[in-house]
Amino acid sequence: MKYLTEFRNGEVAQRMAREIHQTATRPWKIMEVCGGQTHSIIRNGIDQMLPAGIEMIHGPGCPVCVTPLELIDKALAIAAQPDVIFCSFGDMLRVPGTEGDLFQVKGAGGDVRVVYSPLDAVELAAKNPAKQVVFFGVGFETTAPANAMSVHVARRRGLTNYSLLVSHVLVPPAIEAILQSPGNQVQGFLLAGHVCSVMGYWEYPRLAEQFGIPLVVTGFEPLDLLEGIRRVIVQLESGRHEVENAYERIVSFEGNRAAQKLLAEVFEVTDRAWRGIGVIPKSGWRLSEAYRAFDAEERFHISGIHTEESPLCRAGDVLRGAIKPAECSAFGKECTPRHPLGATMVSSEGACAAYFNYGRFISAEDLASAGSGLAGPAISGAANG
Repeated sequence: MKYLTEFRNGEVAQRMAREIHQTATRPWKIMEVCGGQTHSIIRNGIDQMLPAGIEMIHGPGCPVCVTPLELIDKALAIAAQPDVIFCSFGDMLRVPGTEGDLFQVKGAGGDVRVVYSPLDAVELAAKNPAKQVVFFGVGFETTAPANAMSVHVARRRGLTNYSLLVSHVLVPPAIEAILQSPGNQVQGFLLAGHVCSVMGYWEYPRLAEQFGIPLVVTGFEPLDLLEGIRRVIVQLESGRHEVENAYERIVSFEGNRAAQKLLAEVFEVTDRAWRGIGVIPKSGWRLSEAYRAFDAEERFHISGIHTEESPLCRAGDVLRGAIKPAECSAFGKECTPRHPLGATMVSSEGACAAYFNYGRFISAEDLASAGSGLAGPAISGAANG
């Protein structure tokens, strides 16, 4: 990809970090909404480059992680049926349900397949008319257009054996829920650039004004994130609360209107349960009436689901930003990527996976007592690699 290494330049990152140190005069708490941003922050040591009083709080921006346990259990039940080809992206296969995961269903004989696009699942439905093909449609607004297109194409082709198990969640209602929650400490947000590439950022000025907080649209490379953090801190220090776009090479104010039109046709807004958080009103999508025949929950009518979370797992507290992963007593002990207790340990965007994969096995308090500095070994390595 062109113009990628420029956004990983270690020397520029050091200069930006020094500017942040010069700008910040007091402690601030900033939440990155997206799990992909969390991984980039931890992998590149960006949080360790910041002034001691600047805390990055990891938000519920991993769609795999917030998919409710009941829906995971329904997916397992559907995938285990003999006449079903169950399709998913790879990051869902290790997500633990109450009993087992999709890998275990596959090992027991279920036809579970990893696909690279929901349209691959549509093709499977066309080639296997005697089978019911189900795609697990998980994600924020970023992945929703492709999932919407899959049912749009299936209806156009007259495929009655294709359905979508929908777990789509929306970012603005989640931010609003966080800001309204008792004890909220978040003072500014980094908005996910890929979500805004689809939806634009026209929904956010209302939140900035209502709650008096800065929101900055930010990318995923180290320099993108440092620039987003810098802009949030500049606003906080000056008492401003605006929406800024620090990802102009990708994101426009209005977003992708064609994608938004398709989403409005295929989906309708609904209340949605978030794993570890609870129900957030009007925070998700379900298939609209015109496409309800493609709803896997309606088609299979799975009942008798009794969910049970691990009593050791504090993934819900991690998703709410109440604790850092290393503050969970099971982290790295009972809970590892090989034996996960929660989705945050196995998802490619999960905060626990980021902390485990990049060696963050000490608590935030211990890290703060050790002191922070400008030396960012991971980001320097990225610049050299």
